[in-house]
Amino acid sequence: MSEYNGARRRAAVAGALEAARGPVSAAALARQFSVSRQIIVGDIALLRAGGMEILATPRGYVLDRPPAGVEHTVACVHSPEQMEAELTAIVDAGGEVVDVIVEHPVYGQLTGILGVASRYDVGEFIRRVEAHGARPLSDLTGGIHLHTIRCRDEKSFERVQKALANEGFLLNM
Repeated sequence: MSEYNGARRRAAVAGALEAARGPVSAAALARQFSVSRQIIVGDIALLRAGGMEILATPRGYVLDRPPAGVEHTVACVHSPEQMEAELTAIVDAGGEVVDVIVEHPVYGQLTGILGVASRYDVGEFIRRVEAHGARPLSDLTGGIHLHTIRCRDEKSFERVQKALANEGFLLNM
């Protein structure tokens, strides 16, 4: 599809994201449209500037669609070594970890989109953290952070809260 001009390619990229059932990496889009990954990154930036709600997750781009079910925010605290256990507790109880939010003294609120909904997702996220030598955002705040949790219903969210409390991850002041 390299014969596409920029506008036609961006329209096709938007269509690919709309049709996707999950995250789509820039590399996969680059292969699909026979362009470089950097061209796709630029296309995504232009689509966003044009008003398209596209989120960049650790696994690729997704459209920011209205969520199914319920969303709640929980305040958590733990060490970096406990990150995998925290994420696993949430997904095992039926929740999806939409994001992580910390309050930075210089930059204000920092949000990282996670989209972690299964043990597989947890494993992939931890693998990427380790491969890049990355530290959790919560390192900036002594382990204190927020998560937006998406669940199919309130009962599922109650299970997530109970799992986090049982592991000692809920922040109690």
